[in-house]
Amino acid sequence: KMDDDDDIPQLSSQTLAALQEFYLEQQQREGMKTSQGFNQYSIGSIEEDWQLSQFWYSDETASCLAKEAILAAGKGGRIACVSAPSVYQKLKEQDGEDFSVCILEYDRRFSVYGEEFIFYDYNHPLDLPENLLPHSFDIVIADPPYLSEECLQKTAETIKYLTKGKILLCTGAVMEQQASKHLGVKMCKFIPKHSRNLANEFRCYVNYASGLD
Repeated sequence: KMDDDDDIPQLSSQTLAALQEFYLEQQQREGMKTSQGFNQYSIGSIEEDWQLSQFWYSDETASCLAKEAILAAGKGGRIACVSAPSVYQKLKEQDGEDFSVCILEYDRRFSVYGEEFIFYDYNHPLDLPENLLPHSFDIVIADPPYLSEECLQKTAETIKYLTKGKILLCTGAVMEQQASKHLGVKMCKFIPKHSRNLANEFRCYVNYASGLD
């Protein structure tokens, strides 16, 4: 019998880099279409990248979290989305609303969002631009990319640096104790859903009286 498995070509790192470059350019072209009336902020305008451990929320969940963030931030409020791009995209759809938003994200495809995009690597939690002042956001929504205490602990440093107080954390149900330990947040009744089902049960956690209960 033939062993086909051996013949599967492995992409070289150069090929992968070229592919990423191509996707980035494609993304920027997509971004340019916006001036012709396309909505660059719609969910799915940037596809999730599983290699970066990205999993988009369902439309309904993203809307619900965006609404909660707007209410929590208050009039003229500032919202930071840390590794939560689908909530950011939903917030951007609320055009003309009275709030501002930043996205801190490892995936440079989001640089199409201009000055609101801040490159973020949780391994360097406080490696942030100087103009990002401490405690300058009314609420921080964060979805750490990995279900590990190390990832949560480092992301927590970023969250605590950015927020004036309010935190909305989305992570696995298994992280309940660590979330309480590192951020003082408690699990809400609201169950976030993803556009593709994840194996791990996902939950939201807050440290203020939210509309998610």
